[in-house]
Amino acid sequence: MIETIDVRINNKIYNLSKGMTLEEISKEFIKDFKYPIILAKVNNRLKELTETVTENSTIEFMDLTSRQGNRTHISGLTYILIYAVKRLYGEDANIIVQHSLDKGIYIKTNFKLTEAKLKNIKETMKSIVASDMPITNVTVDRMEAIKYFESIKDFSKVGVMTYNTNNYVSLYRLGNYYNYFYTLMPNSTEKLKDFDLTYIKENGFVLRFPTIYINNKIKEYKHHPHMFEVFKECREWAQIINVENSVDLNNVLATGKINDLIRIDETLQSNRLLNLAKNINEKRNKVKIVLMAGPSSSGKTTTSRKLCMYLESFGLHPKVLSMDDYFVERDDTPLDESGKPDYEALEAIDMKLFDKQMESLLKGDEVKIPTFNFPLGKKEYKKTMKLEDKDILVIEGIHALDNKILTNIPRDKKYKIYISALTELNMDDHNRVPTTDNRLLRRIIRDNRTRSYSVEHTLKVWDSVRRGEEKYIFPFQDDADFTFNSALIYEIGVLKTYVEPLLYSVPNDSEYYEEARRLLNFLRLFLPIPADAIPQDSIIREFIGGSCFHE
Repeated sequence: MIETIDVRINNKIYNLSKGMTLEEISKEFIKDFKYPIILAKVNNRLKELTETVTENSTIEFMDLTSRQGNRTHISGLTYILIYAVKRLYGEDANIIVQHSLDKGIYIKTNFKLTEAKLKNIKETMKSIVASDMPITNVTVDRMEAIKYFESIKDFSKVGVMTYNTNNYVSLYRLGNYYNYFYTLMPNSTEKLKDFDLTYIKENGFVLRFPTIYINNKIKEYKHHPHMFEVFKECREWAQIINVENSVDLNNVLATGKINDLIRIDETLQSNRLLNLAKNINEKRNKVKIVLMAGPSSSGKTTTSRKLCMYLESFGLHPKVLSMDDYFVERDDTPLDESGKPDYEALEAIDMKLFDKQMESLLKGDEVKIPTFNFPLGKKEYKKTMKLEDKDILVIEGIHALDNKILTNIPRDKKYKIYISALTELNMDDHNRVPTTDNRLLRRIIRDNRTRSYSVEHTLKVWDSVRRGEEKYIFPFQDDADFTFNSALIYEIGVLKTYVEPLLYSVPNDSEYYEEARRLLNFLRLFLPIPADAIPQDSIIREFIGGSCFHE
């Protein structure tokens, strides 16, 4: 007798044979999706399509237009890219997945790359996709995994396996090749049709794919030379000190040298900020306004205060303003598509008042500036400001780099700074640490410490925060005069110490449980780093506490 189970999909109950795979079940719903179904959520748990369903369940299928499905799509593309490279250029040929670049991922090769070679790689990837090769999850003994990765000279994976304390590990097989990814994977190469490759230079290219931020399409590539150079400088420094991935960082900690690394990294970051202050000082006869913007949890508060200290050391007198004090009255706040107040929209700022007051200040007038009373939802005028000869305005705000602000002031009187945590650390050659995850960990810790917000609350608002960044911050980063990287190469180990207990607090039935579990799986690759040696003026202190600028 065939046993059956009841499965709820899209609020409809289906009676199905027990033991069917998610792949078999998904075939009835392919028509409802723009892209191939790549993943499923079963009773609030993310599952690969090879898994079977053996009990009454609620199932949600996903394609690459979901955030989880997009991660799986990128991991799958990375795998067939590695496979194609080795098929074409031999077992010693390899790629190193580095950082995001224009809604794609910049990838470096360990061999000289030409446009013709990249075209061959793309065509080979397409043939792998068309051949519908299975990607299989296999559980192996950890020591056997180490021996395998040693045999193929993938020493970054050897290190990852060495610091993994489990007796068994999950690897993915494609053809006769095995690899490790900390994300879930598609069950077949046939699901990975949507991608493109763009040549950058003789050892680098960009892997492009659809994302939710560009209407789930592959956008036309636009190079960002300034951002590219900042990432390049950070990577080169990581190579100099031999800390390029989680394994290298773990080795520093295991050999008792972590405090030296912390001091070196903090000194380097302070020197970058000092050079920024020198740059502004050299333009002091022209520049009267410094504008600073960056995505959430970039460390803008600490950076702006340290920058002001350095500016003062050159004889300048910085006066700090926040664009948040120029919010329109609460009743005048614009509404978003769902009819809720949109505090991140440019129209939420009283631009007429802001532009007028900044122009008056530059003329030498005394101005009664507002302070926004957030509980009451209105501006109050209790302070006056006047700029003297050596004074310089430092303005921070989400829209500070937007070309629509201060159009009445010449460009050469403004100095624009873009700040973000541009993480240069990898987990291994094929698994990167996304900048977004770095910032998310920072925010979870700070939200809990300073506002008593739960992890679920932070994860709930994160999508909205990210949409605001994509709309109001990232489009203007190329116009910055200086890009400041606030990421520290050692910080993931420190953040782990503070954020792990918080992530474990997310209950199993929470809709954010899988995201918390993903972050925990990623953090497992890093050893915890104590915060004792971190100086009080460090950007990390803005999040973990103990900052001389905040407490």
